[in-house]
Amino acid sequence: MQNVTLKSTVHHQGADKLALLKTGAPEESPVLGRIGSLEVRLARGADEVAAAQSVRFRVFFQELGARMSSLQMAEERDADRFDAICDHLLVVDTALPGSGHDRIVGTYRLLPQEQALASGGFYSESEFELMRLLERHPGRRFLELGRSCVLPAYRSKRTIELLWQGIWAYCRRGNIDVMTGCASFHGTLPAAHAQALSFLAHFCQADGPWYVRARADRYVSMDLMPSEAVDARAALSAMPPLIKGYLRLGAKFGDGCVIDREFRTTDVLVVLPVEAISERYIAYYGSEAERFAA
Repeated sequence: MQNVTLKSTVHHQGADKLALLKTGAPEESPVLGRIGSLEVRLARGADEVAAAQSVRFRVFFQELGARMSSLQMAEERDADRFDAICDHLLVVDTALPGSGHDRIVGTYRLLPQEQALASGGFYSESEFELMRLLERHPGRRFLELGRSCVLPAYRSKRTIELLWQGIWAYCRRGNIDVMTGCASFHGTLPAAHAQALSFLAHFCQADGPWYVRARADRYVSMDLMPSEAVDARAALSAMPPLIKGYLRLGAKFGDGCVIDREFRTTDVLVVLPVEAISERYIAYYGSEAERFAA
């Protein structure tokens, strides 16, 4: 399997190359969820993917300080080769003025197993031994989630709920068995997240057939405190909202974290078999998502 560099940016050279982007979404992509004026759906074409890349740029580079090249600075987009093979989930505020592109306030990148294997691998493979996990589950269909971001004004519980509603509808439509992907803590010093990382290492590590670890050349221990010293309440309070959301759904995490100096993050790997999702959350998200899943 070809090795790929997670989050390394390979920019599109102008509109001609961007037009080759494949989102997998039909021209009139159906809505996958709705809460008030907010809708979640797949990107309908290259223009909407470019708009999602602009949202990612605003969050990852302008707000969180990821290192940018001169080309990134000029284009004001976060783009890499995976964009062409992924589906792009969009949160759209229909109440905002302007064109549809101006109404995109959040995005999540979805990479189904078939598209990944046909195109050189998963985004997470340069950091974690993801293929070993897939090899142990040949009958399962995996979906990799990544590049999640929401504009500051929309970082609310209902936006997170809408994203999960859309992901659940997408999983139902695509018969997804397992969700995985990197989630990040801000900064490159794991010790700054000792409580949270140690909590994940001691109490939330995937084991048995779901065990997966960081690549040996990038492995950094998450076991920074003895289990008896971990304050669960403080650890959960210190978790990024996305990781807290995964935990609520029943996710487990890989062994070891990885430092991404380009994006200035500390990355962990999420492992979430659909069968492990709490029944109450399936009832909560599923009741709304079912009518969007057909």
